[in-house]
Amino acid sequence: MAVPKKKTSQSRRNMRRAHDALAVNAVSVCKVCGEVVKPHNVCKACGSYNGRKVIEDSAK
Repeated sequence: MAVPKKKTSQSRRNMRRAHDALAVNAVSVCKVCGEVVKPHNVCKACGSYNGRKVIEDSAK
């Protein structure tokens, strides 16, 4: 079984963990209704994508 010979310093441990932080989710604003949506996705509020209506409202 592999056992470390020396204690890993706090600096070396923290440098290794530098890339483990959670990334902030990207958001954009819908051009039609102003709702906050994920990029490259159809707006769930108005059914538009890239300024065009792609999903018709079935409730109306």
